[in-house]
Amino acid sequence: MLAWIGTGSAQAQAVMPAPVSANVVQLAASGFLDVQQDWMTLRLSVTREGADAAQVQSQLRTALDSALGIAKGAAAEQQLLVHSGNFGVYARYDKAGKVSGWQGQGELVLEGRDFTRIARTAAQMQPLAVSNMVFSLSREAQQQLESDVQALAIERFQRRAGEVAKAFGFGAYELKEVSISSADTGDERVFRRQTMAMEAASSLDKDPLPAEPGRSQLTVTVSGAVQLK
Repeated sequence: MLAWIGTGSAQAQAVMPAPVSANVVQLAASGFLDVQQDWMTLRLSVTREGADAAQVQSQLRTALDSALGIAKGAAAEQQLLVHSGNFGVYARYDKAGKVSGWQGQGELVLEGRDFTRIARTAAQMQPLAVSNMVFSLSREAQQQLESDVQALAIERFQRRAGEVAKAFGFGAYELKEVSISSADTGDERVFRRQTMAMEAASSLDKDPLPAEPGRSQLTVTVSGAVQLK
């Protein structure tokens, strides 16, 4: 009997409603900053076609090795980095479903902070042509932006909480719960063109590409509940 009474008491306590906190206000505040993008990523590609897969692959490697040598000669830490991109050779089929030839494409990727160096180097990397160009924030700039915007959002949340407490006739507040969210937006500039068309154009024009970055914006929102005191 005693055991049954004890269990019933525990069950009764489990369904008791939690006490409701008085004078609790839900708040939200945001901070945002935008900065100029400081990182450029340039993809260069070359395409080759032929009746023999091994020959197509060899032609691609010859073109890539030559361009890679030029890029490595201009490389500098954080200013211009170079690495290989996609590489593949694929069969082409005729209407009867039979292999009619082979087509392959290879890529090299240039990236870094020195936009002028990257653009000039790319212009020299014949027969490769630019297929994609993207501006963004470097890892260091992204981390600094996140830190600055988060501090700004927290400061605005604290100031607003103090203003609300004062407006209701309270002298202080206590933070009950808080959450932080962020949204990264910006003017990401992307340049794409068909590789074959650019290869034809590149034989006539070796001038550096125009390289003008956009801006990235980060918004951080702090939301939570405060109890007025």
